[in-house]
Amino acid sequence: MGQLPINSIKLVETMEDAKNLTENNFTKPIAYITQTTLSVDDTAEIINCLVKKFPSIKAPIKEDICYATTNRQLAVKTMAPKCDMFFIIGSRNSSNSVRLVEVAKKAGCKNSQLMCFEKEIPLKDIDCSTTIGISSGASAPEELVQDLINKIKVDRTVSIEEVVVAEEKVVFKLPKELN
Repeated sequence: MGQLPINSIKLVETMEDAKNLTENNFTKPIAYITQTTLSVDDTAEIINCLVKKFPSIKAPIKEDICYATTNRQLAVKTMAPKCDMFFIIGSRNSSNSVRLVEVAKKAGCKNSQLMCFEKEIPLKDIDCSTTIGISSGASAPEELVQDLINKIKVDRTVSIEEVVVAEEKVVFKLPKELN
């Protein structure tokens, strides 16, 4: 938003924002883009509202929600209804980590929480749980996931079932300068 002239972009963060937009808000043809780490479900709801209000609105040429975000949200939605507790490993300022906690709660695991690096593991709550889900924000290192699992394993019997909802085959090329 900071790269374009003032008032050339309207920020729509909620359904309420979308509902409050009118033709009077725009002087030119309109288009939308989404933040790459938003909730896939919430974003779809807002986009549907915009398309109904503004049938000629232009969509991005290709999907602009990050594939890792989309895949993680789908995995969390698949696992959460079966879990007594759900941990999302990530930072408080990670949009996709915070969103994953919301997704887990919406999908049926009310006892879902963000496990920040400095947060103490709630071992007593874990002892009262049969099934625990663990996922992480897209930028959280796998090492942090393994650290949490290893800390839980110290005094508990653990069996691990990996849930795969999509195979990620995305490859990023190095910039020419680094080749």
